Amino acid sequence: MNETDDKAPANQVGQIAEPVAPVQLPATVAQPTEPHAVVEHHPPGRRRVWAVRLAILAIVGGGIGFLFWQAHRAPAIPAWIVHGNGRLEADPIDISTKFAGRIAELRADEGDAVVGGQIVAVMDTRDLAQTLQKGEAQVEQARKSVDEANSTAEQARSTTVLAAQEMDRAQKLLANGWTTKEVADQRRQQLDSARALQDAAEHRVTEAQNALKAAQHDAELTRVNINDNTLVAPRDGRIEYRLANVGEVLGVGGKVFTMLDTAYVYMDVYLPTLAADKVKIGSDSRIVLDAYPDRPIPAKVSYLASQAQFTPKMVETKNDRDKLMFRVRVKIDPDRAHAHASEVRSGLPGMAYVRTDDGKEWPASLQGRKE
Repeated sequence: MNETDDKAPANQVGQIAEPVAPVQLPATVAQPTEPHAVVEHHPPGRRRVWAVRLAILAIVGGGIGFLFWQAHRAPAIPAWIVHGNGRLEADPIDISTKFAGRIAELRADEGDAVVGGQIVAVMDTRDLAQTLQKGEAQVEQARKSVDEANSTAEQARSTTVLAAQEMDRAQKLLANGWTTKEVADQRRQQLDSARALQDAAEHRVTEAQNALKAAQHDAELTRVNINDNTLVAPRDGRIEYRLANVGEVLGVGGKVFTMLDTAYVYMDVYLPTLAADKVKIGSDSRIVLDAYPDRPIPAKVSYLASQAQFTPKMVETKNDRDKLMFRVRVKIDPDRAHAHASEVRSGLPGMAYVRTDDGKEWPASLQGRKE
């Protein structure tokens, strides 16, 4: 083997040990894409316009809100005025039956304004009418008995007068000796008998007169019962509820209507201890209803509770005493309430303000109506 042959295998071995680099071919490789926000670019002038608009809206909105707050905010209350919330009430009056019976007629309904003495319902009184007729017949009979007794008594009085005259003549004749003592005794006995009969007749007159009075009282009682079965409004007011209907049979004291006394209108409020201590009977007050916030109504304190209405179990500390609540009634003047009876609505919520210092003037918002 020659030298060339010896080298040939060595070259081949080297080629195998060192691989040939791959041929780089042109190719397109996909690169990963990253998400990115799209930014809009506004011109500087446009941004300034939007800023001005937002500022104007903020100013206008703030002004409107301030005006609304000014219009609806509660008025400032001085320290010498105490207040509490409550509801306007009118004194309720039940129109009820005095006797058991059937309703024959209703002459009023809910919401009607009534005056004192007005007939609002009529009960069935046919049985009482029959009783009245019987009583009137008894009165007539008793009156005849009185007339008869008077006639008898008048006759007895005449007999007594005659017996007294005969007795006088007999006494004179006896004194002159022209008659006997026996005749005189007979005339005295006749006089005594006539007087006794007269007394009995007069007693019968008295009895007959008493019987007549009793019959008259019975008849009058029946008339009263008939009148009491005619239900009337005791005072001026307004019918609030109708509780029965025509034809219903009610027991004694059965309610037919509930009316409101529109002359007795008030509001009960509850004040804490420190506020209630400053209030006294007759203190000037104002009632402001939620429905009429700009029309305060003048009133006076008419009642102060002597005991707390809401009392904690244990009252040992000042904080507990401050939690005590006392009921205070603020009443509207009856003449004013009557003049505005059509405006009275029981149950309207509102506030009552009480002035604790008579030397202070009411704020303008609580001056009250002049009429």
